[in-house]
Amino acid sequence: MTIDEELNLLEQQLRRLKIEYEVYFSNPTKKPPTDIEWKVLSLLRKFSDGGRMSFSQRFRYNEMAQRYAIYSDLWRKKGRIREEGYRRPQDALLSVQGVRPAETHEAQHHPAYGLAHGAAVATATAREDQPLTVQCSDPRAERDRVEKLYQALTEAKKKAGEAVTGNLDSFTSFVQKKTAQLRKQHGCQAVEYSVEMQDGHVKLTAKAKV
Repeated sequence: MTIDEELNLLEQQLRRLKIEYEVYFSNPTKKPPTDIEWKVLSLLRKFSDGGRMSFSQRFRYNEMAQRYAIYSDLWRKKGRIREEGYRRPQDALLSVQGVRPAETHEAQHHPAYGLAHGAAVATATAREDQPLTVQCSDPRAERDRVEKLYQALTEAKKKAGEAVTGNLDSFTSFVQKKTAQLRKQHGCQAVEYSVEMQDGHVKLTAKAKV
């Protein structure tokens, strides 16, 4: 079985696991789908180093790994509520709605580059699941970093089958304006840009680096 085929299998199992957990939490007589979860975890561990995967395959794997981490945390909370009962009003809300709106952050998107940045200043801790991260304080003097970021973004979009708009010059101008805007807005020294996969699409994220 090829890597793409195994990633397809992982996606299918993850989708099935989510459905099975929804059934489990809505039916008090059901048992948790531990067998399916074991299969998902086995596949996630198998490709955790990312050594044999291409750039686009790593993107796809990382997106599914992040999705499982969110689901797993939610299932753990709901499992505790199921065992211990509703102690607080928000527990009942969590059991019905899943991830609460307060746990998500609204993002602003740039139409050409798919830019998304959180409203709050991020501490920008290193994460292994981000394929590429670049810090910029003065993009005009850091041309090599901007070019590296542009190449990674365009390559990821091509491999994901997404349209690539704009050239390096327009991208550099965009990064300059966005860096200046976030530095002024948050009073930070630099801005951290990352090429990520979000909801199945390639995105360029920007976070104020404290």
